[in-house]
Amino acid sequence: MNTATSTTTTLADEVLDSRDVSCPLPIIQTATAIAGLSSGQTLLVMASDPGFEPDIKAWSSRTGNPLLSSERQGNELHVLLRKA
Repeated sequence: MNTATSTTTTLADEVLDSRDVSCPLPIIQTATAIAGLSSGQTLLVMASDPGFEPDIKAWSSRTGNPLLSSERQGNELHVLLRKA
């Protein structure tokens, strides 16, 4: 297991597994999950759709929910977001 992923998962308040679903579902699932968090809490999203990386950057900027980290692991992208 990747140590960075273990650490990131430990730091996240919630984890969303959006692997193996296609656009636009990962962003929709992310928006729903963030809505359920309190301000300042973090969400780790794991996604495998290639369009997720540009989508999550745009979504983060548009919604004001900061993208704290982004890490590629094989064909997956793991991002850590903080609810504004």
